[in-house]
Amino acid sequence: MDIELREEDLAFQQEVRDFLTQHAPKNSSELWSKRNDWFKALKEKGWDCPKWPVEFGGPGWTPVQHYIWDKETCNYSLPPELPFGKVMLAPILMRYGSKEQIERFLPDIRDNKVNWCQGYSEPGAGSDLASLKTKAELSADGKEYTVNGTKIWTTMGHMAQWMFCLTRTANTGVRQEGITFLLINMKTPGIVVKPIFTLGGSHHVNQVFFDNVKVPAENRIGEEGKGWTYAKGLLQHERSGIAGISRTIVALDKLKKNARAVPDGDQTLLDDRGFLSRIAETEIELRALEFAELRSLADAQHTGEPGTASSILKLKGTEMQQRMQELTIEAAGIYGINQGFKEAGPKFSKMGMMLYLNGRAATVYGGCSEVQKDVIAKRVLGFVDA
Repeated sequence: MDIELREEDLAFQQEVRDFLTQHAPKNSSELWSKRNDWFKALKEKGWDCPKWPVEFGGPGWTPVQHYIWDKETCNYSLPPELPFGKVMLAPILMRYGSKEQIERFLPDIRDNKVNWCQGYSEPGAGSDLASLKTKAELSADGKEYTVNGTKIWTTMGHMAQWMFCLTRTANTGVRQEGITFLLINMKTPGIVVKPIFTLGGSHHVNQVFFDNVKVPAENRIGEEGKGWTYAKGLLQHERSGIAGISRTIVALDKLKKNARAVPDGDQTLLDDRGFLSRIAETEIELRALEFAELRSLADAQHTGEPGTASSILKLKGTEMQQRMQELTIEAAGIYGINQGFKEAGPKFSKMGMMLYLNGRAATVYGGCSEVQKDVIAKRVLGFVDA
């Protein structure tokens, strides 16, 4: 694999930098005030959906261009954009959705007019997702499904207008069979959303209850009972995004800079051999993971899917995120306990504990680490009996 940037890649990198310098929010106060201006600039440039194929309005970037974009944008405090619509659902619609569904849903997804959430996990069916029990029964006339059950850990479900949801439409004895992929309007009568507050004290996940919720059959993606196939493809996109390798590299660079400003006797924290050793070990593993990401992007260029390598990225990427959070708390010293309620200690310590506590879930959501290891053993290493 050629890891050197070619002349055209360097030109693209400069184009990205120039674009970000001109249009990206300059500080936290602009993060929300200029959010719409940022999205407008992205759309005018044709970069608002970087991972979409050309036939659906994407830029048709190469794997290296995707890599450059991720690296450069991570250096800016960009307005947050949830991945559920553009990154996770859109590829499923493009591949399995009907022409009518594509025309109905993709434009609003692209224009950020609709917030989506993901209805996958259930109590008792998290990492063992195929055990899901939320039931969808098709009416005798075939016009609508009646959905009953519950979903849990639903990120931003309290803000979403729509949910893409896995439901049980048949029990064949094989858990992966009889699962159907439905699109559900969150304003439909019978849906109740209850908040879950995380260890870090924030509210971004929820439990969603369905009580005789009516869903038009036209909102089913693909064939009835084939939802597990569609779900696996979506999870590959989700896991690649959860890895957050470029963000972790940027976080490491910032931590090294911050550590140089933390007194440690007559020196700084970055001069401490023990701390510096852990920083070096982290950087080595991150660079190795970065190359794995490039290989995954190259595979996706040919197949259109991230593939099983996404499990490697998710497994190691989330472990590296947690390691960075631990190092940040260590660097903050006694101020690491601060959860941002009062100004105390170095600025970088203010959100450190909250990010650390919330980050404990990173190796669980999107498929826990144990599941990723099973996937790697079976589909990457070929251990049939794993």
